[in-house]
Amino acid sequence: MSEQRDKILGCACDLYLAEGLDGFSMRKLAREVGVTAPALYRHYASREHVLADVVREAYAEFTGKLYRALEGPTALDRFVRAGDGYLDFALKHPRWYQILFTAPEQLGMGKLPDDIEAMGCAVHQFWVDRVRECQDAGLLKEGDPMQISLTMWAHAHGLVSLYHHGHFRMDEATFRTQFKRSGMTMMSGMATEEFAADMAAHLAVDATAGTQAYTTGA
Repeated sequence: MSEQRDKILGCACDLYLAEGLDGFSMRKLAREVGVTAPALYRHYASREHVLADVVREAYAEFTGKLYRALEGPTALDRFVRAGDGYLDFALKHPRWYQILFTAPEQLGMGKLPDDIEAMGCAVHQFWVDRVRECQDAGLLKEGDPMQISLTMWAHAHGLVSLYHHGHFRMDEATFRTQFKRSGMTMMSGMATEEFAADMAAHLAVDATAGTQAYTTGA
C-alpha cells in the first residue's frame, strides 16, 4: 500500500469511528489527510469506496493472522493458533476490528462488494473447518459445526468488544489470560468427556498459579 493511500485509509477509519457515517464526508476526509477534496477524488470516487477499501485492508491483515494457524501440526494446535491470531488482530488493530464487524448499511452500502463478501465467507468457513476437524479428532462433541463456530465467535467477539469499550479494568496481558480461560470454560461444555477433563485440569493449574502470584505479589 502506498504511503498516501495508507494515510487516506487510516484517516477514513478514524473519521468514521469518531463521527459515524453522517459525519463522514470527502471534504472532511481531505482536510484530515491534508489534501484538497479534488485531490482526494483522484484516489476515490466516494466515501463508500474509501470505506470499502478500509474493510479490504482489515480483512487482509485479519486473514493473514488467521491462516498462519494452518501451519499447526494437529487439529487442536490449529484451533489454538487461530484463536491466538484472532486475539492478536483484535488487540493490535482495534479500529480495524470494529469496522470489520460493522454492517454494510452502516457504511453507506446496500451490500458489501462481492470481493469483500467472499472474504467474509472465507473467514466463516475457516472457523467451521477448525470446529469440524476438532470434532473428527474426538475433541469436540458431535453437532452442527456451523452453529458451534457461531457460538464460539459470539463469545470471543463479546469479550473483545467489552474490553475495547473499557468495561474490563485490566491491562492487555491480564485480558489475554482471562480471554483464554473464559474460552476454555465455554468449550468445556462442547468438548468430549476426555478433552473436557483435560481442560478442567489445565484451568485448575492456572487458577492455583494465579492465586499464588496474587498472594506473593509475583
